Amino acid sequence: MSSENPERLRRGAHYAFGSLLVFMLLHQSDRLLIGPLTQNIIDTFKISYTQMGMVDTVALVVGALCYPIWGWLLDRFARPRFLALASLIWGATTWLNAIAATYPIFLLTRASTGIAASSYPGIYSLLSDYYPPKKRGKVYGAIQVAQPLGYIVALVIAGFIGGAYGWRSAFFLTGSLGIVMSTFIFFGVKDVPRGASEPELRDVKDLERFKFEWKTVGGIFKRKSLVLLLIQGFFGVFPWQVITYFFFTYLAKERGYSDAEVNLTMGIVIIILAAGYPIGGILGDWLFKKTPKGRVIVGAGGVGMGAILLWITLHIPTANHLGFAIMLGAAAIFIPLASPNVLSSFYDVTEPEIRATTNAIQNFIENAGSALAPLIAGIIADRSSLGTSILAICTVAWAICFIFFIFVAKFIPKDIAALKAKLGERARTVEGIA
Repeated sequence: MSSENPERLRRGAHYAFGSLLVFMLLHQSDRLLIGPLTQNIIDTFKISYTQMGMVDTVALVVGALCYPIWGWLLDRFARPRFLALASLIWGATTWLNAIAATYPIFLLTRASTGIAASSYPGIYSLLSDYYPPKKRGKVYGAIQVAQPLGYIVALVIAGFIGGAYGWRSAFFLTGSLGIVMSTFIFFGVKDVPRGASEPELRDVKDLERFKFEWKTVGGIFKRKSLVLLLIQGFFGVFPWQVITYFFFTYLAKERGYSDAEVNLTMGIVIIILAAGYPIGGILGDWLFKKTPKGRVIVGAGGVGMGAILLWITLHIPTANHLGFAIMLGAAAIFIPLASPNVLSSFYDVTEPEIRATTNAIQNFIENAGSALAPLIAGIIADRSSLGTSILAICTVAWAICFIFFIFVAKFIPKDIAALKAKLGERARTVEGIA
């Protein structure tokens, strides 16, 4: 890599991070807006919880199917241009969703919004080339704050725009913001060579010679730690989908919260949840410097404690609002610890030129499983209660993830060493050619 490269990375890193953080924040607010507006939409179309769960499920299915396509495009071509395209698609499809006159049309247009949601692997891949491995946990934890803070933005939009002008107006607003963000990304975010931040490739001048190949993608299935992480991901997103789409309604319908109490409780909890992402990233980076198992240890602790504390929380009597809020906040700090560490672990064992595709495969597997979560939750809720549905799905899924993390910790040191050796061999090969 040329001597100008460190300065080149610094020059674009802050703008890229800031722009992509705003993109994720606004896009997440659009996706999560359906949570606080669920009852309004149900009332508009006169549908059941099961039918509402189907709305979320079909969008997740579409998103899952689009992941492999986005992954390939984002590894082969300039990532900022396709991220700008994703933002434009998000804005356009949300507008279509807002004008739906009937439930079937609403179902179809909501499904189309899942297309843009599959572009996130390009964000993480691009940032991995701006920031070295020792900083990625913090960077990913910081940008993933957009997910819970998107709830706050969604609450504000739902309360002020949706409450005053209807849920359709709220979607019109978020769709417009998507179109605006596409211009900022297209003209402002710059691409960098894949692998630019890897220590083993620091002095390599021609990184573009290492291009996407399907045989490299196939090689990831030979890495035991990566396969185990993929399997745990299948179960790991179940709780997020259920909480995202039904927790607001659960507080109102089954715990008797007023709209103001729901917004206050969830607002505080979401702020605590947001803090968990950078905390998880920082802890993972710190422990990773001491042992290659560090990120996995933090991830296991997060899902384990999250499951235990959520179980305790949902068994607190409905009259005890303060105790419920305290325990929900305690659970919220642990729930996101795994997320930045799982993502960083993927990139710790994956070649730079296939990272978007690897991440897309991960997300495809996650969504393929979790796409059923809202529908399953709706069915259980119709037959039992929302509380039972949320508790059963979350605790079982996190318990399974904890077990898989234990096995990942056994294999990941060897896989990390193997990637470092491969990147070092690449550097020596290029030097020999030069």
